[in-house]
Amino acid sequence: MASESPELASLRQNYVVPGLKEADLAESPYEQFQVWFSQAKAAQIKEPNAMTLATATPDGVPSARIVLLKGLNPASGFAFYTNYTSDKGRELDVNPAAALVFYWDVLYRQVRVTGRVQKLPDTTNDTYFAERPRGSQLGAWASAQSAVLPDRETLARSYEEVEERFKKLDIPRPPHWGGYAVLPERIEFWQGQASRLHDRLCYVREGDGWRVERLAP
Repeated sequence: MASESPELASLRQNYVVPGLKEADLAESPYEQFQVWFSQAKAAQIKEPNAMTLATATPDGVPSARIVLLKGLNPASGFAFYTNYTSDKGRELDVNPAAALVFYWDVLYRQVRVTGRVQKLPDTTNDTYFAERPRGSQLGAWASAQSAVLPDRETLARSYEEVEERFKKLDIPRPPHWGGYAVLPERIEFWQGQASRLHDRLCYVREGDGWRVERLAP
């Protein structure tokens, strides 16, 4: 059995920041998220919309990766875009549930989201794809995301072929590329506190509304 690294074991962060009280929360978790997200941007956190996306196979084997939040509203949830044939896409096809985690270290904050997942409409996908940089549009055609590559040169050649194919043309959205939305059932707001007595306030969906629970740290 591997011994614990003394260097890792000694790492500590003492959180000396204001706490999070029930009375401070917005009525809906979407409003509360917007408040914290605005504060994350004001703190100049690099890519405050970066989030860990966790999915799982039907057998319960999990996988996680960082993606970017690209849309948010109560009707469509937390939106992101990807290749439908990627590992995450295949897992979501058979197990349409996911978890998200935002971590804003400068503010000692996390936001955790869990819920069911659905694909975004083609019209929404088309609009967003048309706004992407041309290089990103070409990359969506060139890369069979999550497929095994023999070498880097193979990917480069694929990109060059796609670049030549769409030379001087508008690039349409690939049929295998689009967005998903996580429709939350729970959204937890975590504020670091001293002595590891962190504040954890969780919105839990209840009918058309939400109830708030305080969780032990």
